Amino acid sequence: MTAIELVNPATEEVLGSVEHADVAAVDDAVARAKSAQRRWARLAPAERGAALRAFAAVVDAHVDELAALEVANSGHPIGSAEWEAGNVRDVLQFYAASPERLSGKQIPVAAGIDVTFHEPMGVVGVITPWNFPMVIATWGIAPALAAGNAVLVKPAEWTPLTTIRLGELAVEAGLDADLLQILPGRGSVVGERFVTHPDVRKVVFTGSTEVGKKVMGGAAAQVKRVTLELGGKSANIVFADCDLARAAATAPAGVFDNAGQDCCARSRILVQRSVYDQFMELLEPAVKSVVVGDPAARATEMGPLVSRAHRQKVASYVPADAPVAFRGTAPSGPGFWFPPTVLTPQRTDRSVADEIFGPVVTVLPFDDEADAVALANDTEYGLSGSIWTNDLSRAFRVSRAVESGNLSVNSHSSVRYSTPFGGFKQSGLGRELGPDTPFHFTETKNIFIAIQELKEEA
Repeated sequence: MTAIELVNPATEEVLGSVEHADVAAVDDAVARAKSAQRRWARLAPAERGAALRAFAAVVDAHVDELAALEVANSGHPIGSAEWEAGNVRDVLQFYAASPERLSGKQIPVAAGIDVTFHEPMGVVGVITPWNFPMVIATWGIAPALAAGNAVLVKPAEWTPLTTIRLGELAVEAGLDADLLQILPGRGSVVGERFVTHPDVRKVVFTGSTEVGKKVMGGAAAQVKRVTLELGGKSANIVFADCDLARAAATAPAGVFDNAGQDCCARSRILVQRSVYDQFMELLEPAVKSVVVGDPAARATEMGPLVSRAHRQKVASYVPADAPVAFRGTAPSGPGFWFPPTVLTPQRTDRSVADEIFGPVVTVLPFDDEADAVALANDTEYGLSGSIWTNDLSRAFRVSRAVESGNLSVNSHSSVRYSTPFGGFKQSGLGRELGPDTPFHFTETKNIFIAIQELKEEA
């Protein structure tokens, strides 16, 4: 095994190091998980539900600790980190109700009875990104466990600490130590082995579209199930008839949350040409008022980028001659800081097409509804987006026309654990969250029972 140092992105101080698993460690974990899964699946549904509620209760008792870890390891503002830890608790609580609701069907057939069952797949591998470590891990862990599976998680190399702690809290809550295992390591080692190991029956991957395609291709060799939540380049469409002041005031939160390191970030603002200048006048003070600074401070709204390498990537989209309309502020000195930045490029600019994954937003004018829809759909992605209008008919027309899996009208909220989440086109495959997700971690088994007809007596 090898170790990697972890760095606080706000201070550049070394937090410590984490041992990385190798292929042999993954194989051993899979073998132990197979045994644990059989024990877990034999429990009554009510017992599995109670175990998940116990897990949620232990997480609730450690919300402050988990939040502090996320502040240090990921640079998330403390308020955001506390919400994320609470979301972990809530997702576990939500799916704790699922084991007793995984109902099959009785289907009318001739000459017998036909029933279906939802059988757990076995061992599930979850590969998570660095931007929302504990939240996205739980989106895979909770429904997979609820459906009767064992789960192995490979956290992102840069931000593994909260996921590792969740694994420890699961054991503290009474779950079998082999049922949920956290395996820090490189994607090319641990993640790749999840894909190639024949006893890992499904892989849940959240990350870049480029890597997602490799996961999908590798899984195809074994006809292995996958759920993929990939990139995004979402549009925030602002029509002239909306509450323009509110649309401008909320736009920064729609893109600069988590320093723009969010696949749902509304990183393209599309504004109807007739109100474009007015919108920009309203947007500038909203952007400049975003508080960027110490993630541990309560007033902070945006923290640093996750690493030096990622900061360099984001900065490459804002060269010296970039069409910068205005910027916010960010600290100087140690830390991977980048100010909220608004660009006004041409439609063909790479900043309009690429997922920057940082606090950089492009603002483009459009002429009419048809132009807005065409511009919103002019991307390989289709994950999220917002539509601002006071015309209900237009809201529905545009919502149906935009090729995206999750849309908000007059808001930027598109992810709730009680509703499905996922993307169109190259933003992914399958859906996470919502009441149906545990079924996606099962195989449907159909059983026909013949009934012998009673012969009539002479």
